[in-house]
Amino acid sequence: MSKPAYRTVFFISDGTGITAETLGHSLLAQFPEARFRQVRIPFVDDLDKAIDCASQIREAFFSDGTRPLVFSTLVNPQTVEALHKADALFLDLFERFIGPLEAELGQRSTHAVGRFHGIADSSDYKNRIEAINFAMSHDDGISSDGELAEADVILVGVSRSGKTPTSLYLAMQFGVKAANYPLIPEDFERNKLPGELFRYRNKLFGLTIAPDRLTQIRQERRPNSRYASLDNCKYEVEAAQKLMRRENIRWLDSTTKSIEEISATILQTVRLNKPAY
Repeated sequence: MSKPAYRTVFFISDGTGITAETLGHSLLAQFPEARFRQVRIPFVDDLDKAIDCASQIREAFFSDGTRPLVFSTLVNPQTVEALHKADALFLDLFERFIGPLEAELGQRSTHAVGRFHGIADSSDYKNRIEAINFAMSHDDGISSDGELAEADVILVGVSRSGKTPTSLYLAMQFGVKAANYPLIPEDFERNKLPGELFRYRNKLFGLTIAPDRLTQIRQERRPNSRYASLDNCKYEVEAAQKLMRRENIRWLDSTTKSIEEISATILQTVRLNKPAY
């Protein structure tokens, strides 16, 4: 049997599937030469749905010619049993961790299906929604002096250096209220921060980016403009870095880093002890 071009990977959960997919991706990333076809199946919360999942796993086996990989966070014993009737490599994340935790804590887990389904009623969820609204309302310098006082962190940097997506990720994933403020040519000419930021220097964190990467991003937004030209990007990046060094602002080069890496660095540097959701 020839080696398949792709191997099917299933992420199956009685909830959203985010836990199974997140951990699964972390593990699969250790095998960069392998190629995977990924299938997410959330809300498998009854026997019929589990039987249907097993059928899809069998179909993938016949199509690929090799066993699929299954990352599962199902907790109901009946749905788990139905799923395991298909031929696959099952990585049951709850089974591997719940047992040792029960033994260590000296108590049984609830084994409740969809344990996070009620999160919309929790204060953590409401805080996260408030943080998302804050990030969207304080994007690209749209903030008054008083409003900035509510920010957990204020991101600064040249336009298109990654401030907006990082602000939204911090809000969605950690409930962090992140404002972002662009550094513009007028700031470089004065070689000063915008006046409204001086009061919040301890909240500032800078993002910078390689000029060649910046011009690629800006060309997609405004092709063949001075804004996107390599010479202008070099000028803005160098001027922004000079300003951030002069003002002693902590900063990070976002060129080769993911939003997850950028956010983790910001949380650690600014010392925001926020749990991930």
